[in-house]
Amino acid sequence: MPMNISLTKFGWPEVVVFPAILLATLIILPLLSAAILPVWVIIIAELVLALFFVWSLLFFRDPDRRSPSDKNLLLAPADGRITDIETINEDNFIKGAALRIGIFMSIFNVHINRAPCDVKIEKATYRKGKYKNAMSPKAGLVNESNDLGLIRQDEPKDKLIVRQISGAVARRIVCKAKPGQQLIRGEKFGMVKFGSRTELYVPISESVKCLVKIGDKVKAGLTTIVKYESSITKR
Repeated sequence: MPMNISLTKFGWPEVVVFPAILLATLIILPLLSAAILPVWVIIIAELVLALFFVWSLLFFRDPDRRSPSDKNLLLAPADGRITDIETINEDNFIKGAALRIGIFMSIFNVHINRAPCDVKIEKATYRKGKYKNAMSPKAGLVNESNDLGLIRQDEPKDKLIVRQISGAVARRIVCKAKPGQQLIRGEKFGMVKFGSRTELYVPISESVKCLVKIGDKVKAGLTTIVKYESSITKR
């Protein structure tokens, strides 16, 4: 099966500016430094710049993905590694006990955020904040963030939250989703640039089963992180 990987539209203008600057430097550096630097220094500098050029393109990659069709599943909203799983009291939207699953995205992960299931966006809340290490569970409390309050379109019609969080390197959250909009499972709605964190909040109930553990690697729109096992969903 052929692999279809394109560059994300959420990466503009960086997806053009960063590679363009690096490419220009690759071309100009040998011309300006040939008379003052040894050849081996120029070669090493060119190799380093070439690696950064390739990485800058790979960071904004947008692989084509087909999400599982099972309506009982909640899929990962981001690529990365599970860093924390805990039960909290969520007072702003869910208004009760919730399972919070944190996903850390390194600078090498795909950074596209995707809907965990078929949802309707009830509200969007952006908060200014700091840029602490996004691996910490506390980053979601103090860092710049954007919350999407979601309503599941299948039973049970739970309230969910997907929180986009800036990290120590990230400086921009991109979210194109708006209140009233509907998203299908795995649909792309934004990204957080240059190393960040995404969290999923799910109301606690007997039917909710977490299928991941700390340290697991997940892929947005593909990896199941929660499954509903209620008789309501087994029709």
